[in-house]
Amino acid sequence: MDGQKDPHEMDWLEAELADTLDEDYELEMSEPALSLEIRKIYEKAHPPSLERKDYFRKLLFLQSELIKMHDWVKYSGEKVVVLFEGRDSAGKGGVIKRITQRLNPRVCRVVALPAPSEREKTQWYFQRYVPHLPAAGEIVLFDRSWYNRAGVERVMGFADEGQVEQFFEDVPEFERMLVRSGIRVIKYWFSITDEEQQMRFLMRIHDPLKQWKLSPMDLQSRVRWEDYTLAKEEMMARTNIPEAPWYIVPGNDKKRARLNCIDHLLSMIPYEPVPHEEVALPERKYNPEYERSVLPPELYVPSKY
Repeated sequence: MDGQKDPHEMDWLEAELADTLDEDYELEMSEPALSLEIRKIYEKAHPPSLERKDYFRKLLFLQSELIKMHDWVKYSGEKVVVLFEGRDSAGKGGVIKRITQRLNPRVCRVVALPAPSEREKTQWYFQRYVPHLPAAGEIVLFDRSWYNRAGVERVMGFADEGQVEQFFEDVPEFERMLVRSGIRVIKYWFSITDEEQQMRFLMRIHDPLKQWKLSPMDLQSRVRWEDYTLAKEEMMARTNIPEAPWYIVPGNDKKRARLNCIDHLLSMIPYEPVPHEEVALPERKYNPEYERSVLPPELYVPSKY
């Protein structure tokens, strides 16, 4: 976000930067314990990104704006839906984590539905997504959404061509209905190159902290790269409507992708400052007759660190 920065706000940002580095470093520990050869290949393919401190400073500023936006959504009764789609390992989850990191989960929540149950397979396709749509004053982030039908379900054969064609006919009107009802619908597609996805999958294979992210479906996405590309191209052509257009986020540089996506999301919401009651810490009440009980030591978590 551009514009002049309030000096007091910048002082706060500096203090926040100092106080939260540990938390952010933990979240940023996404570089795996690669073998030496894979690390060499990775570093050769990736020119230096943003300096860590510069990245954190920009991220914290954007997160402070997200808090203002989330306050405005709650105050004004707005309803916001953000869809995150894209290639496996393209960085959707990393952006979602940074968006929600400092927000109230009662206002901004993430929906990541599992594969449909046998009962859900017999329902109207959009039915299982509808209960998760926002009420007034809520933001819902879909980590994959109804566009599963145009992507993984189509490519992997979980939906036949008749079902896919019905989806393409229905989804523009479904999204127009959402918009007419007062829901803001924002759709992001995270794009990475073939080579980058290959590298990220190798990183996951060699990182014990990330192997859980690799599913048989992810591995098949490597085999069917071109099938997914064709499916994505048709999806974009048939579902890029004025009421809910697609926005493509280049994801090869993870840090820039996060910052650019958050900045763009903020530009899509016409938020403004909202009134807040002044908060004052009340005086603690003391009861001179009260004596605190001594609890048994076995109730306490052992202090090992």
